[in-house]
Formats: sequence, C-alpha cells, structure tokens
Amino acid sequence: MSHIHEHKDELLNRVRRIAGQVQAVEKALEGDADCAKTLHLVAAIRGAVNGLMEQFIEAHTREHVAHPDLSDEQRAQGAEDLLQAIRRYSK
Repeated sequence: MSHIHEHKDELLNRVRRIAGQVQAVEKALEGDADCAKTLHLVAAIRGAVNGLMEQFIEAHTREHVAHPDLSDEQRAQGAEDLLQAIRRYSK
C-alpha cells in the first residue's frame, strides 16, 4: 500500500499525538482531575481519532475504489472493505 507508505510519518505523528492524549486522560484520572477537564480531554481524543479515520477513508477511497486502473472486482472489494470499516467505526 504505497499510499500509506507515502504518508507514514504523518500518520505515525497523528497516532503518537493520540497516544499522548490518552496518557493525559490516564494522568487526569490518576490525579483526580476535575470532571470537566477530563471530559474535554476525552473529546479531544475523539476529534483526533475522527481526523485519522477521515484520512484513511480518503486514501482508501482514492486508491481502492476510485482509482482508474482498478478492475471492477478490485473496485467492488475496495468498496466492501470501506463499508465494513465504516460500519465498525459507527458502532
């Protein structure tokens, strides 16, 4: 998957930021932080994960559904993979 490899550093940076945000929630819980502060930290994680998911959805759609060199079978498989991921994510 060259499209992932091309953006590997950017994706890893996003994942590392999310990991840092999760650690911040852990520290907030351990330190008995204010509920509102912790709530905002969790909301920030959700936003960051949504951004990461959007980036993957866009890349997958461009490379595995809409790419002009794909066969109908490859396109159908790419669409099915995307739909399965969206269904899981939506739960």
